[in-house]
Amino acid sequence: MTRTARLFPLAALLLLAACAKQALPGAVAPEAPGFLLGLWHGFIFPIAWFLSLVIPEVSVYAVPNDGGWYDFGFFIGVVFLGVGSNRTRKVYVDRGARRRDHGTVIDHE
Repeated sequence: MTRTARLFPLAALLLLAACAKQALPGAVAPEAPGFLLGLWHGFIFPIAWFLSLVIPEVSVYAVPNDGGWYDFGFFIGVVFLGVGSNRTRKVYVDRGARRRDHGTVIDHE
């Protein structure tokens, strides 16, 4: 791979990142949802998602929100408290492994 081919994706990513619009510092109201409401919204995500399919006024994600802290709370709520926390490994004690006896091995040389 040539050097130009390796640098092209990085240059394209930087060019797209330069086009990203950022909110003004005073654009978010002080009473906008923050970390704790993001945590709650992440926790109730499965219920809110289902309700958003049936009821148009229900949304999964609060907009406008506080920004990064709301996103972080939402992520923690989904992954650790909500849907993602059910991914535990189950160990069955009553099931044992059985060994098979393959008989005598004869080596042919």
